[in-house]
Amino acid sequence: MAFLERGGVRLGYEVFGGDNENLPLLLTHGYGASAQMWEPNVGTLAAARPVITWDLRGHGRSDCPPDQAKYTQAASVQDMAAMLDAAGASRAVLGGLSLGGYLSLAFWLAYPERVAALVLCDTGPGYRSDEARQRWNDRAMATADRLERDGLAALGDGPRPPDAVQWSPLGLARAARGMLTQHDGRVIESLPSIDIPVLVLVGADDKPFLGAAEYMAAKIPHARLVVIPDAGHVASADQPGLFSQHVLAFLGQTG
Repeated sequence: MAFLERGGVRLGYEVFGGDNENLPLLLTHGYGASAQMWEPNVGTLAAARPVITWDLRGHGRSDCPPDQAKYTQAASVQDMAAMLDAAGASRAVLGGLSLGGYLSLAFWLAYPERVAALVLCDTGPGYRSDEARQRWNDRAMATADRLERDGLAALGDGPRPPDAVQWSPLGLARAARGMLTQHDGRVIESLPSIDIPVLVLVGADDKPFLGAAEYMAAKIPHARLVVIPDAGHVASADQPGLFSQHVLAFLGQTG
């Protein structure tokens, strides 16, 4: 894994493949995960184009700064731009799961000229309603409180990457407060103006995000919806072959 530094925060990333002229694919993981979540997919995807994976602030092998102000969605979007710069890519396909998908939409909103296509996995576009957004934020803050009290056990009993033993519960708590929370409806309101190809993927068993996936596919003019059978919230790991097959087919049509 390589590292780049932004404002005193060291961020871990890796580049796979690269022996072709296709635009790179920048993959951003979900909250409470790391770049290692993409291991079942990168071998297949990197045969067609460079694939960049990275660890968000407070996650994986990236730094966990003690300053809460270092954890914002805006900083994460700037981190993504820095990843593309480090790879020498002025333009890329952006893909992300859960929080990573939301951040990919936020990146398009900030840098539309740098995004050729979007792959949105088991994610949502945020909330137009202040009340719904507050309920989401309350859950994020409660997660942060549990992490501070109970450590990594607060994330539950689901599978974790091998590097999770090195993670900082306090870093994840800060990420929940500053990066998982949402403060406006700009992302959801931007959906009808997205003018690039979009693939929306969701696990058939990911009940909390099925509605969000259908909503995005209906609102984004050039979106395609794929529901992956026998898959939950991390469809890329539950059905890696089928997931990668759909992504490759989509990217093969978008360049």
